[in-house]
Amino acid sequence: MEKITIRVPATTANLGPGYDCLGIALDISNRVTIALGSGEELPPIVADAGRAFFAAAKIEPIAYRWSIEGEVPRSRGMGSSVTVRLGVLHGLNELAGKPLDPTQLFELCAQLEGHPDNAAPAAFGGFTVARAGSETMRCEVAPELRFILLIPDFEVSTPEARRILPDTLPRRDAVLSAANACRITAAFLQKRYDLLHGAFADGLHQHYREPLVPFLSAAIAAGEKAGALGGFLSGSGSTICCLTLENEHDVANAMLETAPPGTHLVTTSADNAGTCVLADA
Repeated sequence: MEKITIRVPATTANLGPGYDCLGIALDISNRVTIALGSGEELPPIVADAGRAFFAAAKIEPIAYRWSIEGEVPRSRGMGSSVTVRLGVLHGLNELAGKPLDPTQLFELCAQLEGHPDNAAPAAFGGFTVARAGSETMRCEVAPELRFILLIPDFEVSTPEARRILPDTLPRRDAVLSAANACRITAAFLQKRYDLLHGAFADGLHQHYREPLVPFLSAAIAAGEKAGALGGFLSGSGSTICCLTLENEHDVANAMLETAPPGTHLVTTSADNAGTCVLADA
């Protein structure tokens, strides 16, 4: 085997109060192809993933080329960097004879990312609860739960979005977030999606990041008024996500009316498969 293509799903992470631990894989993806042989200089994110793989697998590095295609936009809070890293890690692992298992590849990706909330759902699919150094909990997500993604025509830098967060939080905000993150987890584990009503409110990061996406609150409120279960900033933004079981077109149109020109919509469901080798690779 000299070439392999890996499909990695987009993700939406945090889900409001589940900061750096909750995430869901989405049914849109990037496809990363890894081929043996020398080519153009690898970008840092690809080269770093390769070095991490060869070190963990304890094998001599090999020359490889890469390419990517797909629907996951960069720097929009949908796990685009994870699609690159997992695509490279899994691709090299396949070409090297699978010296590492999927959990080891996930852990490598989470280390490269600095947090596991996007890496876990992209790796394993479905709804995930991840914590560094511990086993990931996951469950499948029913297809009737729809994700309305409002994707602005501007990027948000994850490092910048982290820099603006305070070092300390009011206790009331922390308690609110802990309670809601637990409620979200219970709702997904039981497939009681009605319990998500009112559960995405958060005191950890969203209102501090709203200056980066000024129409965040308006878009969520409009989606909820049109029938959504609730909404949140996807990852660190700029995408805003609303979840709904009905009236998805009404929810989407209501959200779009709050956004600036150039914003577009994607409506999708969850991906329960996670990262996989394409059948025609």
